[in-house]
Amino acid sequence: TERILSAMKKLLLVVGTLALISVTAWLITRELPYEWDLPPDVPAPAVPADNPMNAAKVELGRWLFYDKRLSGNETMACASCHIQALAFTDGRPRSVGSTGEIHPRSSMSLVNVAYASRLTWANPLLDRLEDQALTPLLGDNPVEMGLGGSEDRVARLLRSEERYSRLVAEAFPADADPHSLLNAVRAIAAFVRTITSYDSAYDRYMAGDTSAMSAAAERGMALFFSERLECFHCHGGFNFTDSTTHANTTVDRAAFHNTGLFNIDGNGAYPSDNTGLYDMTGERRDMGRFKAPSLRNIAVTAPYMHDGSVATLDEAIDNYARGGRLLDEGPYAGDGKLSPFKSEFVGGFELSAEERADLVAFLESLTDQSLLTDERFADPFLD
Repeated sequence: TERILSAMKKLLLVVGTLALISVTAWLITRELPYEWDLPPDVPAPAVPADNPMNAAKVELGRWLFYDKRLSGNETMACASCHIQALAFTDGRPRSVGSTGEIHPRSSMSLVNVAYASRLTWANPLLDRLEDQALTPLLGDNPVEMGLGGSEDRVARLLRSEERYSRLVAEAFPADADPHSLLNAVRAIAAFVRTITSYDSAYDRYMAGDTSAMSAAAERGMALFFSERLECFHCHGGFNFTDSTTHANTTVDRAAFHNTGLFNIDGNGAYPSDNTGLYDMTGERRDMGRFKAPSLRNIAVTAPYMHDGSVATLDEAIDNYARGGRLLDEGPYAGDGKLSPFKSEFVGGFELSAEERADLVAFLESLTDQSLLTDERFADPFLD
């Protein structure tokens, strides 16, 4: 009997050990569901099947996002053009690359970019953060981070530092050799997906806190969502843009608009280095059409428009109220109001001084102050 009991104990030990090994292997090869920190009425972002979320991947991405060694001359990180205090923009009219080259366009905010159905200002093909991230890293027209030709440095970096070596193994447990540029890009994309913003005064007001917004902001909200101003047609929905996607999306929504910013030749022409969607399609009707960015945190993301040529919210309102911008002189002189390609929603409107102040108050209510200092998105090298 004792021999039988002893044999059974050994058998149970072996079975238990094998079960533990099996569970461990399952956990390693299977991604556990990622817990999004979102309000109950906000859908989860869409996540590509080949880059599922996990905490280690997000943390790895945060370190890489702030690491200047990912640029060719080690002077610039992703965060150099996407500064947290400015809602992940850079405060410049047009971005400047690691070699000093000035770009034709401004840095778009990364806040809620997980919900963007199209990325960048005017590329209808870019809809994955993993693909888009390769352009600033490796692109040379213009040079941004300037890593092109030195891609192998990323794998060496991931192997050489204990922190990176540990995190990359945890982030990609099924990869035999996870130390690669591809996985670095996947990690950065995962981190950027977590940069969400839903704690503005507007959000608290919509959640039931009627004291969160001032009376002026309430009046401004009514104006914003009115057919009189028509702002909401291009800046609507929970992310204040008409190019939005999420995990439950059934219809692909992507829109580009000409807002009458330029009309150089009287026939709707835009500056040759900034023609918008036309640069991709060659169709005249696409001249000057750019994506409407999210208006969340708009008060801290000046200057505005794709080229940063509008300095303030008041100036932006002026252009829309007029129905297109008038430039009296200079190489880009022309009346955008008369552009044949201008959006039907930029028809112009009149505002009293009080109404203008109300509209600005509403736009300012879209700022999420907690986002601007949230430690989850902050530079880990400063800890």
